[in-house]
Amino acid sequence: MGKETIRLASGYEIPVLGLGTAWLHGKEGIKAITWALELGYRHFDTAYYYGNHAEIRKAVKSSGIDRSEIFLTSKIWKDNLEYEQVMKQADKIMEQLGLDYVDLLLVHWPSDTGVPIKETLSAFEELVDKGMTRSIGVSNFRIHILEEALDTANIPLCINQVRYNPLRQNWAKRGHIPFCLNQGMAVTAYTPLAEGDILGNRILWEIGAEKEKSVVQVTLRWLLQKGVIAIPGSSNRQHLEENMDIFDWELTREEMKKIDNIPQIQSKS
Repeated sequence: MGKETIRLASGYEIPVLGLGTAWLHGKEGIKAITWALELGYRHFDTAYYYGNHAEIRKAVKSSGIDRSEIFLTSKIWKDNLEYEQVMKQADKIMEQLGLDYVDLLLVHWPSDTGVPIKETLSAFEELVDKGMTRSIGVSNFRIHILEEALDTANIPLCINQVRYNPLRQNWAKRGHIPFCLNQGMAVTAYTPLAEGDILGNRILWEIGAEKEKSVVQVTLRWLLQKGVIAIPGSSNRQHLEENMDIFDWELTREEMKKIDNIPQIQSKS
């Protein structure tokens, strides 16, 4: 269940379905992460900025599941992208998670203070050398800065994580997602369910009714068939379980095209 994977440019594999944990905090957060582990989720996405590494640590530890079975992503915040800042925040991340390494470490956002991407990536590469992360990547990087990062990096940048769902396809329509895939970078979609906005979409409802699947399942299946990793978030056990029912059926080419052409919500991202 939920163990289908994509091989990253680093050689490691990442499950194509994960749990986004940005809004999971406290006892309710621990409960949701614990449920996900019980249901078979093995990919968890977090970040220093989310402030929930402790919740993930507690849920994983109490699960008894071996660390080697779990793929864990965290991110360095955009205000800490100077070399020494990256190294210090990485140490804090490991301390908070109670781990020696994460599977994937991302630059959460491009620097808005002019820190050269070369400086940031030099720190990331050292973290790989130290065994503190197995793979590295970025998040919210558009093509122009991504090109600079790719030219600068001495090891593969494995992933670009972006906001992507049927109602907000700007990253694809402007060529960002095809660019990444053509460069050998995987793409992860955060907010793949448009924070619930997809639930009112007639096209998704009609396709779901035809398939006897939910709107959420149709959306996640669409992403998988696009070759995109999805990290929906939920604190509802039933929803967590339903989200996993996306692997033994397919959308037709016509259904995919209908979703591709859904009218878009205006968004800057």
